[in-house]
Amino acid sequence: MAILGAGAFGTALAVVHAAEGRRVTLWGRDAEAMRVMAETRRNPRLPGIDLPEGVDCVAGLDALAGARALLLAVPAQRTEDFLRAHGSALPPAPLVLCAKGIDARGHRLQTEIAAAALPATPLAALTGPGFADEIARGLPSALTLACADPALGPALQETLSVRRLRLYLTDDMVGAQLGGALKNVIAIACGMVEGARLGHSARAALMTRGFAEMTRLAVALGARAETLVGLCGLGDLSLTCNSAQSRNFALGQALGAGAARPGGTVEGVATARAACQLGARRGVELPIAEAVANVLDASWTLPQAMDALLSRPLREE
Repeated sequence: MAILGAGAFGTALAVVHAAEGRRVTLWGRDAEAMRVMAETRRNPRLPGIDLPEGVDCVAGLDALAGARALLLAVPAQRTEDFLRAHGSALPPAPLVLCAKGIDARGHRLQTEIAAAALPATPLAALTGPGFADEIARGLPSALTLACADPALGPALQETLSVRRLRLYLTDDMVGAQLGGALKNVIAIACGMVEGARLGHSARAALMTRGFAEMTRLAVALGARAETLVGLCGLGDLSLTCNSAQSRNFALGQALGAGAARPGGTVEGVATARAACQLGARRGVELPIAEAVANVLDASWTLPQAMDALLSRPLREE
């Protein structure tokens, strides 16, 4: 197995599989950083975690030859550029997309980007509630593997599941990916509530109405509503809306408190506006996503966003 992307999540996947005695190739674009990781057996993005001997840290794509599966764990907004630059050099193996986000340029899901770049490559998506640090430490976690191929899906599920990381299979590629992407937007909103000290009741309301928003858009785009009730939707939403370990929640918390934005990739930032544009195209109202997008691009202040949400017409649940 090979993992493309040596960030926290990609490294965590490498660690948890190598801990089971498997050989894992972990690729990163920075040759010097990968050399240091190979020598120190540490990744600065996962403090306190030792890389097992079974993790081979590499910077050359030729080291991926023979891999039975490729897991692409680069940020969502870099997927298209990565595949354009390196797609032709990848070995012939199923590609599992691990980023959670909607492409800001073309408003596409990760597998849609990959299908356009690598039309002959079998595809799947890995999503669901899992913090990199907890996965790497071997704490019990469960994720969703989405694959439309009835033969490939079970094979990948068997290959990618380990004792402390359990994968549940779905063929709903759209629903699984939208759940993972859209919950980031709601997590930013919940972080804003926490940072502004608006209370637990407000956060619960945002999570609930946010989940309804996620489901409306996903169904409009061809997903099954029940997919969103699973790990990739409700499960991931519950995790990221209640913990500062989530970069999306942490960003919202900083905005709500009037503090400086934290560093690192925050997938929900680009996804918020992309989701709004998808919703407008399908005639789906996304008031929470719209409020988050407007606060992120400074069109609204947080009080203006709150007033806009609270002044909406009353409706049935």
